[in-house]
Amino acid sequence: MDIAVRPARQSDIPFIAWVQQEAARSHLPHGFWDIAFPGDEAERLRMIGRIADAKARSFCHWTGFLIAEWNGQVAAGLSAYTQPSIAAGSALFEAMYEAFDAAQWSDEAREALNQRLLPFLTCMPDTAEDAWVVEWVATKPELRGRGLVRALLLAILERGAARGHAQSQIAILIGNTAAQRAYESVGFRVFDEKTNADFERVVGSPGIRRLLR
Repeated sequence: MDIAVRPARQSDIPFIAWVQQEAARSHLPHGFWDIAFPGDEAERLRMIGRIADAKARSFCHWTGFLIAEWNGQVAAGLSAYTQPSIAAGSALFEAMYEAFDAAQWSDEAREALNQRLLPFLTCMPDTAEDAWVVEWVATKPELRGRGLVRALLLAILERGAARGHAQSQIAILIGNTAAQRAYESVGFRVFDEKTNADFERVVGSPGIRRLLR
């Protein structure tokens, strides 16, 4: 086994876009980014990549990511952030607007996206201001089961501890049993969850479960 964990580079953005798409899908066929950008997958990944490389540094920005390599091959990724740095999500919308401008989206297209996302926002987990929030965890399908996620989790938790965070948080879609077990194996425990009928209708899961460590 040869796992190497390193900080992301700007050249990793195409892979980071894929990681975000797959993490958002969780155990389901579609997720947040599919709802935001339905249609062609290549165009969706380009939009996520623009958001990851935007001047506005949201929790999607490439600089927050760690990358795991398996025998020199990029294999998995995740990120973490602190709540004050995203100003209750405003940085994400700033980054998305940058991507919209680059793609020359109309006002109508932007408003349609906002409406598509409303059901998803009903189950967004609460976050303590001092929490170290782990996000966007995904591994290439052919390289799963090799300990890559565990190595990334331990590395990102160490980064959070070095920055003075006593508490870490991660969230999953309810029903993603495999992810929950992986997070519990490094000390996370279920704290609470939010459910909503509109969320379930659009996403396919009853809601979002929050785990703390």
